[in-house]
Amino acid sequence: MNMILSADRNWGIGCNNKLLVSIPSDMKFFRTETTGKVVVMGRKTLESFPGGMPFKNRTNIVLTRDPGYDAKGALVVHSMEELLEELKKYKDEDIYVIGGGAVYEMMLPFCDTIHVTKIDFAYEADTFFPNLDEMPEWEITASSEEQTYFDLEYTFLKYERRK
Repeated sequence: MNMILSADRNWGIGCNNKLLVSIPSDMKFFRTETTGKVVVMGRKTLESFPGGMPFKNRTNIVLTRDPGYDAKGALVVHSMEELLEELKKYKDEDIYVIGGGAVYEMMLPFCDTIHVTKIDFAYEADTFFPNLDEMPEWEITASSEEQTYFDLEYTFLKYERRK
């Protein structure tokens, strides 16, 4: 299973239920990586999308504790057990956890690959991803050249769980 995210220098990933920054090449990488695949997210992440609508051309699975929650165009599950049961229907490599913070934390033990767009800037953030660089079970297995968007520098990194 995969995760995909962008994080700032301090592993901040969001503030007030919004991304810290929108970088076109990061959005393109996300689209390329997840189109035709399964994306797993929490309710607040779905609600942060334009119009609160699921992504097109993907199987959207939303995890929420709210038993009455309905997300048009998405599959809604209400527990970790229900989510894991649903994910058995798909190939591991086709599943991408896309947020938010609580869902990333809960699903981290089940993932082997994490795609991180690492931004060399510290934003004001209220949601963070665990610092993979401090976790011995994770290693960087691929890294892009440093990219620039206006005055922001960032790198596409691929972390894999050590075998």
